[in-house]
Amino acid sequence: MRSHKHNSKIDNVGMTASVLCAVHCAVVPFLITSLPLLGLGFLANPWFEWSMILFALFIGFYAIGSSYFRVHHKLLPVCLLIFGFSIIIAGHIFVQNWREAIIVPVGGLLIATAHFFNFRYTGHLHKGEQGLKL
Repeated sequence: MRSHKHNSKIDNVGMTASVLCAVHCAVVPFLITSLPLLGLGFLANPWFEWSMILFALFIGFYAIGSSYFRVHHKLLPVCLLIFGFSIIIAGHIFVQNWREAIIVPVGGLLIATAHFFNFRYTGHLHKGEQGLKL
């Protein structure tokens, strides 16, 4: 039971990190000229962006992977996670200009959705229910 609660907390961290990543990717291109004036120039640094992606990747695969193998065995969170990261990585590598500010946040929101479903599947199983039917 303790590991299920631990995974739920990690899903909360994952949802939060994914939503923040989506907001970051959507807002930074519009504020890029004013970030250095505000002392936030590091937010536009590619190292910072790739660090956020790797952090979200680690949290996502740990939380969703461990819940998938130990608790619910549902593929929806895993598929959403993989598809979300595929969109983010493809968006950063292959897309430039304003399109990146649209495509990459979609990937972040898909990852947050994956954590949400994982949270719901494991949360319902804590209470003895069968979980979502998706």
